[in-house]
Amino acid sequence: MKVAANMKLSVVATLYQSAPYINEFHRRASEVASRIAGDDYEVILVNDGSPDTSLSRAIALSEMDNHVTVIDLSRNFGHHRAMMTGLEASTGDQVFLIDSDLEEEPEWLLAFESQMALEGCDVVYGVQPRRKGNVRERLSGWLFYRLFRCLTGVDQPDNIVTARLMTRRYVDSLLLHRERELNIGGLWMITGFEQRAHNINKHSTSPTTYTIRKKFSHLVNAVTSFSSLPLVFTFYTGLLTSTSAAIFIFYLLFRYFFVSTPPSGYTSIVASVWFFSGLIIFFLGLQGIYISKVFSEVKQRPYVIVRQIYKSR
Repeated sequence: MKVAANMKLSVVATLYQSAPYINEFHRRASEVASRIAGDDYEVILVNDGSPDTSLSRAIALSEMDNHVTVIDLSRNFGHHRAMMTGLEASTGDQVFLIDSDLEEEPEWLLAFESQMALEGCDVVYGVQPRRKGNVRERLSGWLFYRLFRCLTGVDQPDNIVTARLMTRRYVDSLLLHRERELNIGGLWMITGFEQRAHNINKHSTSPTTYTIRKKFSHLVNAVTSFSSLPLVFTFYTGLLTSTSAAIFIFYLLFRYFFVSTPPSGYTSIVASVWFFSGLIIFFLGLQGIYISKVFSEVKQRPYVIVRQIYKSR
């Protein structure tokens, strides 16, 4: 998608039910970007199949402001894929990724840029000291991050938000990941480089679209994208089950031959079912480890499809 020479700054945001906020977001993002980069900046808006008037409003902005580029995806592909599409289209030496619903403030860019210059890092990202929302949302977030770290080994911070300022070399390295079922939060961390947190206070301007079902699905996708540990756990569960069953069978044989206490029919049936069930799980887990490796590689579907790009000349 990159057809122009590098600019100084790219601001990347996704659109989904963003119609009430897009004009205000554009005004504030453009103002802060011009303070840092003068006229050498771009604002990239990725429409992720939004069902409202977000696209038409974004196109109108692109027609009146030549800094704005609108990428219209052919359907809703999901927030993470839309973000990666915007990053791939960016050309800035620095790239500021942020949500467009104004829960994250475009003005954070000033503080992020100052911290990046002071500490010489490649990424400054926002984190909330305390997660917003009710008790259920805070508890589900607390569980998500701990389960994710436990099952993947990826040290993703608690309550991380979308807003982050990145250098060109970091963004280029991030885009080397070509997963189809991606979880961008994990990719942010495993890409490496020097990353620094910046405490922010996120606002509540709209109700969350993440239900408990979606959060659970997100957790499953995140874990399976970064770890084969669930399959390894299945493997060892089968191994432990079959081993314990074998020990129990040896115990029954010992009683039969040395204590002269024959096991009842029910006991022997349970032992045999236990043993062979463990063997089945063992071999399924072993095969599953290999199948998962193949499965993740053979599906080379594009992770997004762009319908049209809007930019005034």
